[in-house]
Amino acid sequence: MSLESFLSTLDELEQEALAAFDAASDAGALEESRVRFLGAKKGALKDVQKQMGGIDPSDRKAAGMRLNEFKSKVQAAFETSQSILGGGGEAGIDPSFDATLPGIQPNIGHIHPITQTINHLMEIMGRMGFEAAEGPEVEDPWHNFVALNIPEDHPARDPLDNFYLATASATSDRAIEGEQLLRSQTSTVQIRVMERRQPPIRVISLGRVYRPDDPDATHFPMFHQMEGLYVDEHVTMANLKTVLRVFATNYLGGDVQIRFRPSFFPFTEPSVEVDFLWNDQWIEFGGAGMVDPAVFEAVGYDPETVSGFAFGLGVERLCMRRHGITDIRDLYSGDLRFLRQF
Repeated sequence: MSLESFLSTLDELEQEALAAFDAASDAGALEESRVRFLGAKKGALKDVQKQMGGIDPSDRKAAGMRLNEFKSKVQAAFETSQSILGGGGEAGIDPSFDATLPGIQPNIGHIHPITQTINHLMEIMGRMGFEAAEGPEVEDPWHNFVALNIPEDHPARDPLDNFYLATASATSDRAIEGEQLLRSQTSTVQIRVMERRQPPIRVISLGRVYRPDDPDATHFPMFHQMEGLYVDEHVTMANLKTVLRVFATNYLGGDVQIRFRPSFFPFTEPSVEVDFLWNDQWIEFGGAGMVDPAVFEAVGYDPETVSGFAFGLGVERLCMRRHGITDIRDLYSGDLRFLRQF
């Protein structure tokens, strides 16, 4: 095929394609014309490309340049017709449409500050070798109280301080028949982990807990806890203090000092309250201590051969301190104006 004949064919085909796109009265007709001229399998452009093989090698460069020009021009004509039909029908673009106005920004969602805090805590503790563990939010008294060395007459088991559920089923073969409750602490996850595994254990449990507190600036009936557990041979209070100091320094920034104040928890002995010195102010963040031997015995560990520490911190309290939030209810108000700040 001669170069002149090839170029003539392209000229005729180009004029025909431009006329067809301009005459299309709707999107369907325009699409039919696109397939006719630009279709990848049976389009006219495909047929013309096949004719390139019959052109003299010395003329192929010129033929190729004209073919590329043809494709660009026809494609641009198609897109122009497509925009006209899409913007205002046969007569052209709707005159009321102002293309210079800013578009409407879609609402793509936002990660809640509590979720952001949880992800941050998992990342920090993960760098210290702690893996995240999960457990059920509906618990039985064995995991929520008994295995944690909380006796039946302890105030923490009072029905007024827990959300007991009326049910005849049980979540564990060691559960007290007919009693279930929403967990009041994520220490239940630590018990479940120790029941399944042997030391060494280094886990954190993050999740929702429930207590019937009246909502105010610092209390809410549902909140989140992060509890840590480390069990191995020769674990000491020095290990506990080191882990908490490294955690606080990474989360709050700077070299955060911590202090222990003597306290009492049924599941740890000795027990301490943990304070962080941040912005020249001592702030109470949670409780900690060495795991009580009675807890080890409940899960089948020998307290003579293993030791460990546990700690618990309020996620909301950490989030509020970091971001300067003064009312916990703001985190659950659903007010997007507040949540978009984080």
